[in-house]
Amino acid sequence: MAYILVTGGAGNVASALVDKLAEDSSNYIVVVDNLSTGSLNKIPKKDNIKFIKANCNVYNDIVPIFGRYNFNYVFHYAAVVGVKRTLANPISVLDDIEGIKNILSLSKNSGVERVFFSSSSEVYGEPIEIPQNEKTTPLNSRLPYAIVKNVGEAFFKSYQQEYGLNYTIFRFFNTYGPNQSEDFVVARFLKAALKNETIYIYGDGMQTRSFCYVEDNIETCVKILNQGLCLNDVINIGSHKEQTILSLAQEIIQYTQSSSEIVFLPALPEGDMVRRCPDNSKMLSILNKDLITLEEGVAKLIAFYKKSNEYAFRK
Repeated sequence: MAYILVTGGAGNVASALVDKLAEDSSNYIVVVDNLSTGSLNKIPKKDNIKFIKANCNVYNDIVPIFGRYNFNYVFHYAAVVGVKRTLANPISVLDDIEGIKNILSLSKNSGVERVFFSSSSEVYGEPIEIPQNEKTTPLNSRLPYAIVKNVGEAFFKSYQQEYGLNYTIFRFFNTYGPNQSEDFVVARFLKAALKNETIYIYGDGMQTRSFCYVEDNIETCVKILNQGLCLNDVINIGSHKEQTILSLAQEIIQYTQSSSEIVFLPALPEGDMVRRCPDNSKMLSILNKDLITLEEGVAKLIAFYKKSNEYAFRK
């Protein structure tokens, strides 16, 4: 049996990872989350999943967990996330460096075979080139969240170089799915559209992103684990279809046949990068199939909301 630790496991992407890992009965998954933004409802209830409330940034919280289990693999996804939240709480964001150090130190000292780190497209900062490539695009991190992810990557690489602790770094681009909170743009736009409410956009809406459905993200990451790929390497995880935030809102209104209006708000003072789009050739070669389109992804989300009775659809 493989013992796997997933930190931040009550969040959007990590909870989907836990669910996928638990499909293999030979995996035993320990989920750690301090529930500051995550929710227990997102964690699947299965015999091979164990939840422990703890804060990775507090050494005395996390060390007993490593003492209780002999982990084979660790996925470190715990972090403060969301542009507005990270801008409003820069000290909390910088505290996440302690969590990175704790996880790496305990993994090194307990014989963990490999650690996986959820980095971010934010490390690229304002675009120097598009698409953004893992090897050739310079990192341009300036805001606390991006700096922490950049420093985190350096820690993972340094632990491998000095101690031989194997790693894989996932640079996640915008990932959406059923368990995403309304802090994030796809969920916010879709839930507004389903209620025929106003959709608000910061700035002129011409800033671009690419949107990856969580299934494609998770399938790639689990393949990397199971097949021993991307060892001591960095990989972009995201869609290569670049689109404006305005076009995202317009498409969601179209897909939902909504009467929502679009209203433009003043641009955010910082943190809302002009463009972002990955070179995802590594990811596509591993996944070996077409990515789920935005229209398909939105349909999956609507089906999920209906099934879960989570949402009142129309006023």
